[in-house]
Amino acid sequence: MNAAQLIPAPDVLQVPWGWFQVLLTVTFFLHLLVMNILLGCSLITFFRHAAGKSNGVNKVIAKKLPLAMAFTINFGVAPLLFLQVIYGNFMYTSSVLMAVYWLSIFAILIFSYYGCYIYTIHYEKIADFRTVLSGFIAATLLVVAFIITNNFSLMTDIQAWPQYFHNAEGTILSFSDPTLIPRYLHSVLGAVAVGGLAIALFYDFKKRRGEEEKDTEETITMGINWFTGATMLNFGIGTWYWGSLPEHVRTLMADGSAFFLIFVILGIISAMLSLMYGMLHRVRQAAYALMGSLFCMVLVREFARRLTLAPWFTTSDLKVDSQYSPLFVFLLVFAGGLWLVYYMVRLVLTDKEVQS
Repeated sequence: MNAAQLIPAPDVLQVPWGWFQVLLTVTFFLHLLVMNILLGCSLITFFRHAAGKSNGVNKVIAKKLPLAMAFTINFGVAPLLFLQVIYGNFMYTSSVLMAVYWLSIFAILIFSYYGCYIYTIHYEKIADFRTVLSGFIAATLLVVAFIITNNFSLMTDIQAWPQYFHNAEGTILSFSDPTLIPRYLHSVLGAVAVGGLAIALFYDFKKRRGEEEKDTEETITMGINWFTGATMLNFGIGTWYWGSLPEHVRTLMADGSAFFLIFVILGIISAMLSLMYGMLHRVRQAAYALMGSLFCMVLVREFARRLTLAPWFTTSDLKVDSQYSPLFVFLLVFAGGLWLVYYMVRLVLTDKEVQS
């Protein structure tokens, strides 16, 4: 059958789609930062425990995991909602096709959250179980990441939708999409890189504030090594991911391909700069370059989605029934929320009582 017949009609928007696109890009970038720190640090901690390296940095990371989990979940709500506003007819369909896995995310995250608190509060008492518990936290986060990647893949893989007539149980996964595995691995390795650099940046921050400890330089080096190693591997995975994209996207023949290519190039250049700064142990410069690379890759991700869906849908198809007041209220609340987040992060980094 013609898979295009299965695409639901899009909803009418209150304001032009560009507003929601900007908000999606900004909020997803914020979510991506904290999500990568959470997943990357949990993986690094697990591997360090497994290798018998349970020194102070593991305990420091343990104390930050519940906070990182809270930020990741809360920062993930807004981009998911904005994605559903623009691409709801695709997102809801893919969510139904894999409903069992999609709805299981909530239960998995609850168990992962409990694991983070147990790991944090009872760190000293569970010396023999730190590897198992940190592995459990990392594994649950990897499962959640895989389910989300599947949904984002399935929402653009329209040709896979007719599988529903052979499997209406909500257990369809996007294994027919050649981009699924490289896309997932690219995200995981990116998280490890960001996690490693976050560790180095945190200890570099303490060093500049005069709070240097005997293992500060060693920990900065450790974080940088994780960052540089994961980043170099990711260049290879990124090449695989590029080769797996649909031909009309990869050959840059569709509208918007020029912007897609520009941000791909800028993202690669920024990533190479961050890698160079990392090797020179210029931590802050590496972090700035990495943030630039991540932002470019957020735009690349969006252009890739638009180009992949181009044969069936463009955002210009979305109809508008103008009503701006809810948007203005949201922007005010959003700005206030960002200020509160900044205030809380500042307290965590500077207030000794809060840190304890």
